[in-house]
Amino acid sequence: MQSAEFRKRGKELVDYIADYMDTLHRRRVTPEVEPGYLSELLPKEAPKKPEEFNDIMKDVDRAIMPGITHWQHPNFHAYFPAGNSYPSILGDMLSNAIGCIGFSWAASPACTELETIVMDWMGKMIGLPREFLHEGGDGGGVIQGSASECVLVSLLVARHLAIRQLKSRLPYTEDGILLSKLVAYSSKLAHSCVEKAGMIGFVKMRQLDVDENFALRGHVLERAIEEDRRLGLIPFFVSGTLGTTACCSFDNLAELGEVCANENIWFHVDAAYAGNALICPEFQHLLKGIEKVNSINFNTNKWLQVNFDCSLFWVKDKDALTMAMTVDPLYLQHKHSDRAIDFRHWGIPLSRRFRALKLWFVIRTYGVDGLQHRIREHCRLAKLFETLVSGDNRFEVLGKVTMGLVCFRLKGNNSLTQKLLKIINESGKLHMVPALINEHYVIRFAICAENASQEDIRFAWKTISIIATDMLARKLSRYDSNIPLDNPSTESFADEEDDEVFPEFDNNIIFDNQRCNLQRARLRRNLFLKMVSDPKSYNPRVLKSLNFELGPRHRSKSLGGTDAMSLSPDFYFGTSI
Repeated sequence: MQSAEFRKRGKELVDYIADYMDTLHRRRVTPEVEPGYLSELLPKEAPKKPEEFNDIMKDVDRAIMPGITHWQHPNFHAYFPAGNSYPSILGDMLSNAIGCIGFSWAASPACTELETIVMDWMGKMIGLPREFLHEGGDGGGVIQGSASECVLVSLLVARHLAIRQLKSRLPYTEDGILLSKLVAYSSKLAHSCVEKAGMIGFVKMRQLDVDENFALRGHVLERAIEEDRRLGLIPFFVSGTLGTTACCSFDNLAELGEVCANENIWFHVDAAYAGNALICPEFQHLLKGIEKVNSINFNTNKWLQVNFDCSLFWVKDKDALTMAMTVDPLYLQHKHSDRAIDFRHWGIPLSRRFRALKLWFVIRTYGVDGLQHRIREHCRLAKLFETLVSGDNRFEVLGKVTMGLVCFRLKGNNSLTQKLLKIINESGKLHMVPALINEHYVIRFAICAENASQEDIRFAWKTISIIATDMLARKLSRYDSNIPLDNPSTESFADEEDDEVFPEFDNNIIFDNQRCNLQRARLRRNLFLKMVSDPKSYNPRVLKSLNFELGPRHRSKSLGGTDAMSLSPDFYFGTSI
């Protein structure tokens, strides 16, 4: 394709994208396809001869679009927002056209320098102390691909520092022996990427209980550290969370930071979603204690209208980060010889895209005021939805609604809440996902669309209410025909799983893959975090396609014959997405 055709096709594609965005509300939110559908629509072999662009676009409409889950749809309320906007798309287009690989200043000076500038812009916008900024001298920020990368990098830095410190005291002890003693901590509601980082880093990862507000507190961490030191372990890393995935709760940074400072432990904060809201001054109280944090990240590709991927990562000690990620001995000898930022040592990959460009486009197009308005509007709409839920005595809200997420359920009934979510998602009118919070199965309602409105929220609640009324009426008809069906109490039902009235639901499927997983889900993993990397836990079409059978259950020998089931590795760590 030459420039003349590129001009023509590029303009056509811009029109196609604009038309898609303008008419998105007319589409079904989720696709009606079975796993493997695409292999039936596309050839088994790649074409040997060039094909016309018009034919390619026809196949986009014929084969690709029917299998798309429309994350920008006004009725998409699953996961968290997948930020996107026209200026972000344009910035990405220009970045792709430039096509530089900005791993060092010399590889593309503007790529490196713009990143340092926008990272300082964003750091100031969310109220980070000066020591986290490039202009502060000792700290700085870099754009990573995802929060998972940020957590892993921070854990690796902490591990490097811990091993180096131990080697200075125990020079003749093998690194592997020292590594086996390291232990890291997070709350049990931390994202699964924290657990995965521990697995990749070959360190023990301990998940700690949260309080009644689903927050990790300092005294819990302090007690765990004391217990582990008595066992001969060496605490070295804590991952706190601002805005947990399941319910958007907030760990107590001030308490955790105090403990970490006293114990000389690296303290990282994952604020993947909620960190975006810190651009609004009314949310910056959540950063209380940030002066004792070593690193922090959040994803602008969630809530600041920047498309994936664009995760911002700051550290107070960039030399510690650089040293931990460096394998070049010449750089170690002359690390202060070049004042230019060298991002090749700031992350896992060497190659880096010019992601700062789209962030720069978005900040300049919306301005701080425009971005703050979007955050505040989403928070207002979440409070509206909370009011609607609270006004129906069949439902209850779990957790405090602080930002753009509401967790709700049918009162006192996990089974019916699970059934309700399945019916709603299969209707294609809305899309939401579940979470398991302290044994309560909840539906997560996230405000996601850039231009979400009150009409969208009222439509969503009306859809949920109508489906709930119909489902409960069918259920109640089995009990007593004299019970009013317009607004029955769900607590009149035991949390039984008799599905005769609901033959469309497999009796073996609840929460995870099979009914017997309920106990281990309660013990180990928030359902939503598992679901993110394992779609078969909530998508019946995927389950049907697998056609697996349950294996025998047995006691785990490794646990000394306790009541714990033996669990496969994928249960603990999930699979990557």
